[in-house]
Amino acid sequence: MSESGLSPFESTARIHAHLGFFAFLIGLPLGILISRYLRTFINHWFWPHAIVNFLFTGPLVFATIALGHQAVQKSGGRHFDDVHEQVGLALLLLYLLQVFLGVFIHSVKFPSLNARIPGGRSPQNYLHAILGLTIVLLACWQTHYGLWYEWAKATGNAHPVNWRCKHFWLGIVVAFWALYVVGLGLLPRQYKQEAQGRTEKGKVLV
Repeated sequence: MSESGLSPFESTARIHAHLGFFAFLIGLPLGILISRYLRTFINHWFWPHAIVNFLFTGPLVFATIALGHQAVQKSGGRHFDDVHEQVGLALLLLYLLQVFLGVFIHSVKFPSLNARIPGGRSPQNYLHAILGLTIVLLACWQTHYGLWYEWAKATGNAHPVNWRCKHFWLGIVVAFWALYVVGLGLLPRQYKQEAQGRTEKGKVLV
């Protein structure tokens, strides 16, 4: 047992849970909100968005997966043998796809196609936004499942999850989705600003 009273498996699982929470419910949502709000007021929003979603969140995502793998090994269980582990793998693959899609969108332009799409941007831009929200939505479910069910099932619930953690989860989830919905109200201003930019500079803004 460690000084905290947790077994080595429980200690690893707890760190895994903390890192996963900050990766998928703090880092990624912050990157999304940066994009949603900053692009309404300034043109140079891409790098803050990319830095948060890749340089800050990326290491946390990989550390979360690595610690999850270690926790399964310490438990003596089989890898990807339950829904929490399977969804974790899906989140990793979706995150990698999202990063690749973001790089592709930033690097490859389709001016003639973009001109025919609402908002003046190509379909992959909308796919990128939808995929990002899907990842966060899935992460909300994953962290809820981990806090309410997976920890108890995997550890025998000798040390139950503190209720403050569950309340914190709820507060973060409600805050993100509320802020995102409010940010959607800025879309008319964003589209107007970007249309003016295309007219003035003769190119599509992303």
